[in-house]
Order: sequence, then C-alpha cells, then structure tokens
Amino acid sequence: MNFNHFVMDEVIDSSSSDYKRKVIFSGAAHIIVEDTLNHPGRIGSIEGYDVVDRERLLHHDLLYKDYFSDKPTFGPRIFRCRFQMKRHVFMRIMNVVEERDEYFVQKRNAEGTLGLSCLQKVVAAFRLLAYGVAADALDEYIHIGESTALEALRKFTVAVVEIFGEEYVRLPNEDDTARLLVIGANRGFSGMFGSIDLMHRGWKNCPAAWHDMYRGHKKEPTIILMTTITTMTTWEKR
Repeated sequence: MNFNHFVMDEVIDSSSSDYKRKVIFSGAAHIIVEDTLNHPGRIGSIEGYDVVDRERLLHHDLLYKDYFSDKPTFGPRIFRCRFQMKRHVFMRIMNVVEERDEYFVQKRNAEGTLGLSCLQKVVAAFRLLAYGVAADALDEYIHIGESTALEALRKFTVAVVEIFGEEYVRLPNEDDTARLLVIGANRGFSGMFGSIDLMHRGWKNCPAAWHDMYRGHKKEPTIILMTTITTMTTWEKR
C-alpha cells in the first residue's frame, strides 16, 4: 500500500487515533512541500521552452496607429463597432485601471526589455469581452500570449468592478426610482418600473392564409408586441 492510499484509508476510518491523524497530516504536508520544491512556479523563462519574440513595441505602435492616433486607420464608427463604446470612454477606463492596478503599468524585464503596454493588455481584455473569442486568437494581432491575455482579463474585470461598481453595479436608489417612474409615465405607462410586458395587437392586414396561425383567444389575427420600460443606465438592465 502506498502512502496516498494509506492517507485516504485513515482519513475515512473515523476510529483512527489522534496520533495516527497527526502522522497522516504531517506526512501529507511533507508531500506537498516536497512537490512544491520539485515543481516550482514559473519564474522567468522555462528551460526547454521556445521563447517567442512577439515584438511587443512594434505591435503596440501598430495598435496605436490603427485606433488611437490623431489620424487612426480605423475611424470612430469602426472603433465603436469593435469595442462597443466610444474612444474617449475606452481611454477613461484604461487610465483609471492603470492607476488602480500596477499590473497594467508597462515595465522592463530582467534584461531591460519593455513588456506589454497597458494599451495592449486592456485591448486584449476588451476584445475577449466584446467578441467572446478564445484567448489564443488575440496572439496574431495584439501579439499577447494566451495565459497573459486571460490574466489581463481577470485583473481588468476586478479593477473595473472595484472602481465603477458603486456607481454602475448597484440597485437603484430612491432618486433613480422616482426618475424612472416619471419616464414611464411620460411614455404612457404610469406606475410601471422596470417592466417587460407582452400585449396582443390586432393585425388588420394579416394575409388570409395566415389568419389561423395568428388567431388565438381573440377572433381576429393578432401579433404580440413586447414593451420595455427602461433607460440607458447599465444597472437598470441587469
């Protein structure tokens, strides 16, 4: 019987003495420490692995020229389509995230080479959120590795929630509720708040061949309309 099986058997056996339990957990701790020493976490390059020169500075410049220069290759309309927001909103988010988390500050490695810029990491995070693509799909354009892209996404989302959560990721307060009720009343839905309703409306010009298909509890053909009472505020769409 190897030690791992011995540990499992002894843990399951509730009649084991306290002394045996101490021996078991002491041995388990020894195994964990030994495994950690033999398989340390990644620090720098890994022996035997190919180092990919992604030319980070070059591709930072290309990314900047494409979207963020004074005369970008892709204008505001394409930027809005690809990032799901306007450029000034993107820049505001990127700047506060960089101030919040040192991870997004561009640094030099042990050889003095500059690493990925804040722009590259944040663009990678936005692309993952906007398109839902696999992380390794970003390597060809942004030239950021899969694991780095996922780490950037994780840290980006944490920073955004910490910075903007109190304002945008919250329930409506009394002022918000009063404002929404006024908006609803102005649209003909007095007293409704955050409502999604379905209603039947008569379809006068419904083709004769479709009458039976669109006739339910009413005698005439109807179509179903969905009415939503909401605004552009993000938290009101949760």
